[in-house]
Amino acid sequence: MTIRIGYFPQNNTLWVLRHLGILEQSLPQVEWVDLRTLGNPRVDPTRALPSAHGDHLFDGGYDVIGTGATPPITAQAKGHDIVYLAVSGPRVENGRIVAHADSGITGPADLKGKRVALGHGSWQTTLLLLALEQVGLTWSDIEPVDAYGDAAQRFLDREVDAWVGSYPFLTQVEAHADLTDVIPTAGLFSHRSLWFTTRDFATTHRPELTAILTALQAADRWIEQDPAAAAALFSADDGRPTAEWEHALRTRPWGLLPLDADFIAEQQHAADLFHANGLVDREIRVEDAVLPEIADLVRSLV
Repeated sequence: MTIRIGYFPQNNTLWVLRHLGILEQSLPQVEWVDLRTLGNPRVDPTRALPSAHGDHLFDGGYDVIGTGATPPITAQAKGHDIVYLAVSGPRVENGRIVAHADSGITGPADLKGKRVALGHGSWQTTLLLLALEQVGLTWSDIEPVDAYGDAAQRFLDREVDAWVGSYPFLTQVEAHADLTDVIPTAGLFSHRSLWFTTRDFATTHRPELTAILTALQAADRWIEQDPAAAAALFSADDGRPTAEWEHALRTRPWGLLPLDADFIAEQQHAADLFHANGLVDREIRVEDAVLPEIADLVRSLV
């Protein structure tokens, strides 16, 4: 049977795996679906979260996907019966909230009433909401600007007051502007990569799932051993200097991990915040999307 996997550069492991050909050795019928070709309808960032990444799991787009922390929460909130597969280690050095040094913004409290650029619906929404919560602010206290494709340039052009930035895009901004760190990611949010699927696939396609997780582990080992070669795979796609991608890849951990209680609690807190701030319509239980046998499988592959 054909197994379809949704991938894009933002999930570094899947992007590299797509180009290495490792998975094809055990699953010759694998089909790779570039998420950027499926469309991701944007929503009003003050009222909702985009849900395309989770929706496409259930409309035949793909069987397995890798993203950041926010999409699986959105999927559950849409009523989709998903199952988490694995997570990466914390990527706290990968991004942070920044402002121009002369902006007068020195901490999250100063974001009140300000325009904040982010890739809405990604991990950046979670980080920003957690930062606001820390100082007693809510989503309605800021003006979120969904600037997924050109956030760095809009920040440099001062079209927005602050930016939830990530590497490699932060590298360009650091070279052209004096920045203030509004709040670091460390201590606030673990910012992990993760992979998820449908409950049906998780429970009825165990051999294929094992092959996918094994290949993901192998891809991570390859990236860790040769980040320069891995960086070239990303640079070839977007034209960004290889050195910028290499820096981004060197400053994050590699290797798949099983979900643990800390991650589940962090996801649950984020889900509760999304609901309390009107970004999703229903409350969810993250634990409903966790299968102990999947965690055991991931542990066996470490």
